[in-house]
Amino acid sequence: MQTTSVNAVFEGGGVKGISLTGAVRAAELCGIDFHQVAGTSSGSIVAALLAAGYTALEMKEAIESMPFRRLLKRNPIFNTKFIGPAVRLFLCKGLYSGDALEQWVEDLLKAKQVKNFGDLPPGKLRIIASDITNGRLLVLPQDISQYGISPQQLSIARAVRMSTSIPYFFDPVIFKQPLKERKKNVVKTKFSYVVDGGLLSNFPLWLFEDDVLAGEPVPIIGFQMVGRSEAHPHQIIGPISMFQAMFDTMLSAHDERYIEKHNIIRTIKIPALGVSSTEFNLTHQKSAELYASGLSAGEKFFQSWNRKQGNVKITIANNTKAKENE
Repeated sequence: MQTTSVNAVFEGGGVKGISLTGAVRAAELCGIDFHQVAGTSSGSIVAALLAAGYTALEMKEAIESMPFRRLLKRNPIFNTKFIGPAVRLFLCKGLYSGDALEQWVEDLLKAKQVKNFGDLPPGKLRIIASDITNGRLLVLPQDISQYGISPQQLSIARAVRMSTSIPYFFDPVIFKQPLKERKKNVVKTKFSYVVDGGLLSNFPLWLFEDDVLAGEPVPIIGFQMVGRSEAHPHQIIGPISMFQAMFDTMLSAHDERYIEKHNIIRTIKIPALGVSSTEFNLTHQKSAELYASGLSAGEKFFQSWNRKQGNVKITIANNTKAKENE
C-alpha cells in the first residue's frame, strides 16, 4: 500500500475525542502517515499521542481504560454540598484540579519514552492554549518562551493540560510572568492564567497555512466533530451550568469561516452523536459508538479524497473492516 504523508489538525471536543481515534484508524488503514500534527483541548491529547508514536488502536485502548470520572478529583474538604465546590472555585478558580488528566497523559507518553517537546522532531506537535490574563492565543511549544521557559523543555503533558483546562471546570495553569515581559504590558500583572485553547481557536487549521503558501507539498486534513442532539438540550440551573452551556455552544462555532474560505483543506466531519463535551459519565457503549462514528466518517472521506498537490488517490480496500477486526 502506498504511504501518503499529511499534516493533521484535531478539533477540541472534550470526552467526544475518542471519535477522533476512529477517524485516525481509518487513515492508518489507508496508508496515511502523519507528518505533523496539531490540536486543541481533547484534540491536543490525540495529537500528542500520535506524535509520540501511538497507533489509533493503542489510543482507543488507553482512552477506554480510563473512566473519565476519575479525572474529576478534588480534596474531600471541597465535596461539601453547595459550599464545598463554591469555596474551591473561589480559591482555585476551578471545580477540579486537572492533575489526574496531566498525570494520565504523562504516563502514556512515558511508555513511548517521550516527555518534553525536545523529545520529538522539530515542528512535529503543536498545541493551542489561551492566556486569558494577557488576552492572547498561545501556540505551544514556541510561545512558552514568553514565560521564560525553553520550548524544548516544556512538558507535553503540561501543554495538554493547559489546552484542556475548561474555564471554571478545571483549574487554570498559572505562570509567573518574567519582569521583562511585565514591563511590556499595560497591565503590570505578575501572573498569567492559561486555559482551554478552544476559547480562541478550537480547530486551528490555520497553523499550517504558511506551509501551504510556501508550496509545501504535504496536504492538510482536519478532524472535526459535528452535530448536536436536540433531545439533550443544556439544562441551566446555575452559573456553572450556564457557563458550560455557553462554552459548549461557543466551541461549535469557532473557525468555520476559515474552513469555508480555504478549500485546500479537507475536513473529516465526524458525527458526535449528541454527546456533550463535558459528559464525563460517558458509558462504555457510547464511547464505542463514538469510535465507530469516527471510523465510519474516516472511511467515507478517504474513499474519494485526492491530494491537492497531485493525482494520488487513496481508496479503502474492500477488506478494511476485516483488518479492523484483526
